[in-house]
Amino acid sequence: MTLFRFSLRPGESIFDQVVYAAKRAFISGEYLPGQPFPSVRTLAAGLKIHPNTAHKVVQHLIQERLLEAKPGVGTVVARLPEPRAGDRKRLLQQEVEQLVVEAKRVGLELPEVVDAVSMQWAKLDRSLLDRSVEESRK
Repeated sequence: MTLFRFSLRPGESIFDQVVYAAKRAFISGEYLPGQPFPSVRTLAAGLKIHPNTAHKVVQHLIQERLLEAKPGVGTVVARLPEPRAGDRKRLLQQEVEQLVVEAKRVGLELPEVVDAVSMQWAKLDRSLLDRSVEESRK
């Protein structure tokens, strides 16, 4: 079983970084619904993180409905859930604000930020398309 891409960034919570990397893997199609997710032990060893942190990550992803614990099978990737009513509002209040603050901090202008967001959006769309073509060939 392959782990998702993850590189440690100093100054940020390891838990938050791993949760984000897992979400990116689900959204990009790197992990597909029904696919087994690494065990806590495998996740901890593969990402070189503490087992308690790995356990906390898995529990959080289950709580967010991104993973499902199936008795006798293990933890598998869930279908992406429909956004909860507060999800969009929280995104606008937190992640977008962080993006704007960081962009202003490094001196970017709005068109540059919009271009960067558009390129990332297209990159994720391409990843999904590539993954679905790859799966259809199997």
